[in-house]
Amino acid sequence: MATNTAGMTPDQMRDPNHFPGFIKGIPLGIQHILAMFVSNVTPAVIIAGAAGFGFGSPDIGPMIYMIQMSMVFAGIATLLQTVSVGPFGARLPIVQGTSFAFLPVMIPIVAGKGVDAMAILMGGIVAGGIFHFFLGTFIGRIRNWLPPLVTGLIVLMIGLALISVGIKYAAGGAADFQMAADDFGGLKNWTMAGTVILVTLILKFFTKGMLSVAAVLIGLIAGYVVAYFMGEVNFGNIAKAGDYMIPNPMHFGLQFSIAAVVGMCLMSIISAIETVGDVSGITKGGAGREATDREISGATYADGIGTAVAGVFGGLPNTSFSQNVGLVAMTGIMSRHVVTLGALFLIACGFFPKVGAAISTIPIEVLGGGVIVMFGMVAAAGVSLLADVNWTRRNLVIFAIALSVGLGLQLVPTAMQHLPDQAKILMTSGLLPAAFIAILLNALMPEDEENAASAHLRSGHGGSEGGDDAGYAKADYAKADYGRADYDTPHRSDVDGDYQDRQYRDAPRHDDEYDRPHRDVQYDDGYDRRPRYDDQPRYDNPDYDRRPRYDDRPHDDRPRYDDGYDDRPRDPRGPRR
Repeated sequence: MATNTAGMTPDQMRDPNHFPGFIKGIPLGIQHILAMFVSNVTPAVIIAGAAGFGFGSPDIGPMIYMIQMSMVFAGIATLLQTVSVGPFGARLPIVQGTSFAFLPVMIPIVAGKGVDAMAILMGGIVAGGIFHFFLGTFIGRIRNWLPPLVTGLIVLMIGLALISVGIKYAAGGAADFQMAADDFGGLKNWTMAGTVILVTLILKFFTKGMLSVAAVLIGLIAGYVVAYFMGEVNFGNIAKAGDYMIPNPMHFGLQFSIAAVVGMCLMSIISAIETVGDVSGITKGGAGREATDREISGATYADGIGTAVAGVFGGLPNTSFSQNVGLVAMTGIMSRHVVTLGALFLIACGFFPKVGAAISTIPIEVLGGGVIVMFGMVAAAGVSLLADVNWTRRNLVIFAIALSVGLGLQLVPTAMQHLPDQAKILMTSGLLPAAFIAILLNALMPEDEENAASAHLRSGHGGSEGGDDAGYAKADYAKADYGRADYDTPHRSDVDGDYQDRQYRDAPRHDDEYDRPHRDVQYDDGYDRRPRYDDQPRYDNPDYDRRPRYDDRPHDDRPRYDDGYDDRPRDPRGPRR
């Protein structure tokens, strides 16, 4: 059997259990870590900054610890996915990492309250992880609650909630004392941030392969070099850091509050849906098959366990990382053992505090440039999901109300000043009210049949109605991860859309002017074998019209019509994909 450039047969590349050996496996595993490294440690930096012990504070020891735990428990959760223990884990090349999705809920919990607020946050993370674990028993039943209208709105709200953080970081910092500084928003700050953005864009648009996948990481390195020559890099924290660090259970303690527990449990539902999409994306992109129920439930169990255990040791919530789904599709290598090697490397980095201390030397302005790109792409991923929605009057009203209330409460938190503190935290996050309103209205409001039918004709296919079960498959990955947005990851709708194209292409094509599906069966001999039901001339077979089809025009010049049907002349070369 033929082998590819990696020295593996196609069957070996599609086999999750194949191990290509250490010589090939180690660089492939480290490649996965490089693709997710920045996204994995950034939430710890943001939470530390929001609490008041981040960049520029007198004691950044707790931030360095959180950075280390982000690496350790992302690696452990990844091992659980790739190696698995009983039913826990998907036994697929799934990379786990710290989730951006929880940030809009976590930031209000700790904002300005210092290290003392971390115990409440960790209690919410542990409770959310346990709840996430139990979602694995019935995850398939709740997918219908989150069609593209809802998931797209939620992902868009996550991005919009975090973009202001990126701007503040790029201008000089998000803490009050940083924003009050005279040089906040100065040219020097934006030069460092702009370098990161510029290099990232160049690599994304003009390179391929690993350079494009790791564009944000390379952009941060470029910005770091510029900051060094501008005298903005201080290596003092590296010398102060210890040689090794063992995870400390109950490092921040555990306290439970209603706001933290409810907020983390609700966001766990979004994270679980995201994991389902990533598992499906890996099996389709790498092996060309659907994910099994065992793989989906196992991945969800592992998500919950990883989050709960991380909370006990002072880490943040974990979830599957979508950018690594794109890396699997790009390399075509499905080996879970490759990702296992990468997870071991990530854990090893987490045990050495000097790694976290080195990350802490990155100027806040440089990190801000990367955050602007990442969070902006999160919002763009939400818009991409919303593109799959049929915008009937019903769906427009649902979207308008949910977005207005959610974004409005986020921008004007004093509007909820008379609520109890716990309720105020939940409401001013903006994300949870928007998600609740969208889900509730989508379930209760009747379908707008007239407008839905016209949208069907305009799009030429069923599309994804606000409450449509089948439509959800197009936005199944939801995370839109916000993690996926950082890299060249194939959208799941591309895969599902191809499946729908095959359905239309293989449907019988009648000669009735009112019955014209998108595509018909076409054969290599260039003849139209559609059943004919009129009195037109026939050839040797009375049931089929074997008139040859000729079309010398380029594909892109073929006419399309507003009725949603494809009236192009047939192409003797076969179906157009």
